[in-house]
Amino acid sequence: MGALTWPDAGLVRERLEAVRAQIAAAGSDPAGVSVIAVTKGFPTEVVDAALGAGLADLGENYAQELVAKAEELAGRAAPTGQAAAADAVAVPRWQFIGHLQRNKVRRLAAHVHRFQSVDRPELVDELVRRAPGARVLLQVNTTGEAQKAGCSPEAVGPLLEGARAGGLVVEGLMTVGPTQAGAPARPAFAALRGLVDRFGLEVCSMGMTDDLDVAVGEGSTMIRVGRALFGPRPRREATAG
Repeated sequence: MGALTWPDAGLVRERLEAVRAQIAAAGSDPAGVSVIAVTKGFPTEVVDAALGAGLADLGENYAQELVAKAEELAGRAAPTGQAAAADAVAVPRWQFIGHLQRNKVRRLAAHVHRFQSVDRPELVDELVRRAPGARVLLQVNTTGEAQKAGCSPEAVGPLLEGARAGGLVVEGLMTVGPTQAGAPARPAFAALRGLVDRFGLEVCSMGMTDDLDVAVGEGSTMIRVGRALFGPRPRREATAG
């Protein structure tokens, strides 16, 4: 079997433009929808390509993988070819988008720009202790699937109050669409948008490669895409890209 090849910055840039065109076709201004490039499962060559394409916000699901990539980038010079691109980004803003375990917060705190999967009071307490003032999104389970992470819609108010009381900066809410094949995504996304509006929040993080059209149509302000930018992952699929 031949060596795996990865998209370069030019190809990622072309794919990013296609994603932005998809956002526009779904009825939203691409300038108003942030794109989180989900680099989970990809090597640092893909991280370099994303940065070279001007993608500043990179999403990871697993603490060990995020820390390893962040430390590797911090320990070397700017990625090859990055300086030549006018829109290249030197330093990523890491977004943690996977299920967050309390015992991983300490290692992540120095690297993560925004924690997108805060879903329970115990995790709020750990973030207050280990990452005071952290930017967070509260993850909400808007599909009612028992196996899925996220607080219930009814728990958003108390969780929001507790996070703010502890000094965390709650910027908005996040959800993952239905994991069951064929299940409609629109009700879950409409529910999250309603909660964002109800609590006067700014960020509505919903929509991935397969369902971003519906999410954007329901008012998403932040999508999390991996395969649309980088192609199939070399490792196991997870739910946040």
